[in-house]
Amino acid sequence: MRLLVTGGAGFIGSALIRQLLAEEPSAVVINADKLTYAGNLECLESVSTSPKYYFERVDICDERAIRQLFDRYEPDAVIHLASETHVDRSIDGPSAFMQTNILGTYTLLEAAREYTGGARRSSEKEHFRFLHVSTDEVFGSLGLGGYFKETSRYAPNSPYAASKASADHLVRAWYTTYGLPVLITNCSNNFGPFQFPEKLIPLIILTALEEKPLPVYGDGQNVRDWLYVEDHCRALRRVLAAGRVGESYNIGARAERTTLDVVRELCLILDELQPRQNGRSYQDLIHFVQDRPGHDRRYAIDPTRVTEELGWTPLESFASALRKTVLWYLANLQWCERVRDGSCRGERLGVMQ
Repeated sequence: MRLLVTGGAGFIGSALIRQLLAEEPSAVVINADKLTYAGNLECLESVSTSPKYYFERVDICDERAIRQLFDRYEPDAVIHLASETHVDRSIDGPSAFMQTNILGTYTLLEAAREYTGGARRSSEKEHFRFLHVSTDEVFGSLGLGGYFKETSRYAPNSPYAASKASADHLVRAWYTTYGLPVLITNCSNNFGPFQFPEKLIPLIILTALEEKPLPVYGDGQNVRDWLYVEDHCRALRRVLAAGRVGESYNIGARAERTTLDVVRELCLILDELQPRQNGRSYQDLIHFVQDRPGHDRRYAIDPTRVTEELGWTPLESFASALRKTVLWYLANLQWCERVRDGSCRGERLGVMQ
């Protein structure tokens, strides 16, 4: 199977490509990535020499380049991960999010529609799939109870969430109007090795090791449902292989934690694995800062559909995955320094000052 993965040099995309090439002997992967600040081919060094891996530096908004990819590689499926993803950056500069997440998705959909409507054999067209990977943030904020379901109302509250919601609607419209065989997934917060250091978990790990204040937004009681990236990739593969065309699947691990709880758990693991020289806990470095505008209070995914219909369940608990993640960062501090080249120094974004 030939798979075109957009955003394959990003955090989730690179994890998916490594997993595909390690576990699916028939997979040939074409990685299409623009290589923005968060794209890093070093994440794919372990597969870079594989005869089944191809890299193309492409902007998904470039219609001509995208059509050429379809013509050259004739993929059996598209897994669309290319996206601007950091909420704080979307507050400071929403334009890039509108371009990539909305117009880029439109460009891919049109190229896929032209491709599947072209002169390919009907048996090949029948099995083509377009898997669009989205986020739980499109649903807005939950109260103290309840869960996001596939039927939940869309109510995005940040420019990032609005851009992803728009992309979801485009994908659904291309299925309903044109019959493009699409699948949509909405996942909870991912974490794991190779995540860019602007995201909460790697940011806290690296900031703690530098003995700097650990920033916690607002009162730290915002709740997120955490999902280990390797488990997420396994779910994406199941949806692509067995999901029902035209349906969406929520992917989560039922691992709700407040931001403050996550930071405290990270501190306790670091206290054990990399104790401070002064003998004090890293928790002493926790520092509450101004909350960001439109900060959703709680996300929580109901993964019943993907579990019951497709048989997916996470292999890792939050505790085991968090510990694996900390161990990876401690063993790969040089990688962290190489990616923190000025694009991200752990500075505060999204305060609209």
